[in-house]
Amino acid sequence: MIRHLTKLILIPLLVVFSLSTMSQLDSVMDENKDRTKAAAVSQAKIDSTQIKTDKASTEYKSVSKQIEGLKVYNAQKRKQIRRQIERMREIEKTMKYASVLQRQIPPLARRMHAGLEQFVALDLPFSSGERTERLKFIKDALDNPTVSPAEKLRQVLEGFDIEAEYGRKIDTYKDTILIGDKERDVNILRVGRLVLAYQTSDQDRTGIWNKESKTWERLPGRYRGVVRDGISMAKKLKTVDMLELPVPAAEIVK
Repeated sequence: MIRHLTKLILIPLLVVFSLSTMSQLDSVMDENKDRTKAAAVSQAKIDSTQIKTDKASTEYKSVSKQIEGLKVYNAQKRKQIRRQIERMREIEKTMKYASVLQRQIPPLARRMHAGLEQFVALDLPFSSGERTERLKFIKDALDNPTVSPAEKLRQVLEGFDIEAEYGRKIDTYKDTILIGDKERDVNILRVGRLVLAYQTSDQDRTGIWNKESKTWERLPGRYRGVVRDGISMAKKLKTVDMLELPVPAAEIVK
């Protein structure tokens, strides 16, 4: 009887112990759940903070690049501004003398034109009509008040350029010259400013300009073929080659 009583007492104790243990386990489980939730919330905050940090870092790098670009751009602009300021000073300085230069150009152009006229007058008498017309055109421009000083000077300089070009070319053209007491139609051969020769259309007569006597002189018959070949070369009908022509001796400057 006592043994059965002991068993009966143990059973309630076990039941009580089991209930107590279950209660403790439930409490532990609830606490773990709370910790898990708290950890999840903390991780979510950490993730959110990391995303914000990464975004801020990306924006910072982007802004830093923009700032560096702006620094380079500003440096270039400062250089440009300095050059523009220097240029403005140069223009301002030039403008101070513009009126003086404008007054000096017309008389300078006239002196140059007079020199050009004298040069043509003393030169070989080739293309006389063309050169005389050019000199007249330049003089008309100098006398025209509506033509700017710069344009007047340009016209004179262009005249000098054309005259300089004559000395570098071989040329031929038809002209009427006085041979003896008669005017004859001839073909003129000009070799730079070294030689000015003529040949009649029938090739019966060949001659050269004498600088000293200012007249046309007849050349010996051996020069007939030479002048004829030179005329063909000037017309580009024959390949340019050596020409054996009498060249006046160079003048001695004293």
